[in-house]
Amino acid sequence: MQRIYLDYNASTPIAAEVVAAMRPYLDEGFGNPSSGHWAGLSAREAVERARGQIAGLLGCAHDEVVFTSGGSEANNHALKGVAFALKDKGNHIITSAIEHPAILEPCEYLAKLGLEITYVAVDRFGLLDPDDVRRAITPRTILVSIMHANNEVGTVQPIEDIGRVTREHGIPLHTDAAQSVGKIPTRVDDLGVDLLSIAGHKLYAPKGIGALYIRRGTPIEPLIHGAGHEGGRRAGTESALLATALGAAAELVADLEPMTPIRKLRDDFWQQLDAALGDRVILNGHPTYRLPNTLNVSFVGQVGADILASLAGVAASTGSACHSGQIELSPVLRAMGVAPEVGMGAIRFSLGRGTTMSDIQSVAAAIRQRLGPQ
Repeated sequence: MQRIYLDYNASTPIAAEVVAAMRPYLDEGFGNPSSGHWAGLSAREAVERARGQIAGLLGCAHDEVVFTSGGSEANNHALKGVAFALKDKGNHIITSAIEHPAILEPCEYLAKLGLEITYVAVDRFGLLDPDDVRRAITPRTILVSIMHANNEVGTVQPIEDIGRVTREHGIPLHTDAAQSVGKIPTRVDDLGVDLLSIAGHKLYAPKGIGALYIRRGTPIEPLIHGAGHEGGRRAGTESALLATALGAAAELVADLEPMTPIRKLRDDFWQQLDAALGDRVILNGHPTYRLPNTLNVSFVGQVGADILASLAGVAASTGSACHSGQIELSPVLRAMGVAPEVGMGAIRFSLGRGTTMSDIQSVAAAIRQRLGPQ
């Protein structure tokens, strides 16, 4: 089988438009954006232009966008920055049981420092109930952090409803939007969030660049200290090259129209598998409130890694990309109450702008051949 890439939730290729935007800054625009001379000025203009493109995508002010090295840093900054800024007010953070490790690990670190972490449960579809967030709030709660869309099963959380809950209590709300930006609407005022994380390599930009949206007035301490870059919120000389890349990507994915054919391909893929395998294949995640590009299925009684190994040339994942290759049940599926004999056979196929119907048909045919007729 030819090489077929169905792991867009793990990382996307760099879009041609992004490459073209970056190219001038490999030769020019090399100055330090903080310098006052001509070389620094052109670099500063590039950084601020990119900041404006990201602000346009999110529907926020330019100065509410802080460049980071990626989604993990953005998540760490949101969690630790708010925790440190509000340490005199409280010591309680609420998150969900199915967050990415870039949220769960910082929460575990903060717990070692004495903070209390509440992990709100999800249902069998991976969906969280906003009323559970409301019930978890205490007088010591200083932050709620709930991912916008799950990286493994694609379930989209009711962030707007959760935002109404947090605003009622005057508590900042952070969402990890690494998977949702460029796939579904992520306007910050519509979502009602105070902080939002972006990872460039999930939206056709290079790795090593991301952003954290910080609503004006949100109390937050810097995660990285040094000179006063990014309005004193994140030390480190900005890269005009990488900022330009993220800005170009933000402008590219602001148009969600390409997600319509991707959703159709995703649904056709599921229909082919369902028709061929019947009750031997099960859909994981919410059937409706799900990212348009994500198909997580379990092949009952099988091991997902074994199936993937037999699909020569197919790039997909048996769990989150950061934990691919593990054989034990995915923590996300475990939190959803998926039975081990079902969850062990899970594979996540995530589609993108380069996916074709031929790709889908080839992979579906190979799976049918591997598992045999009903």
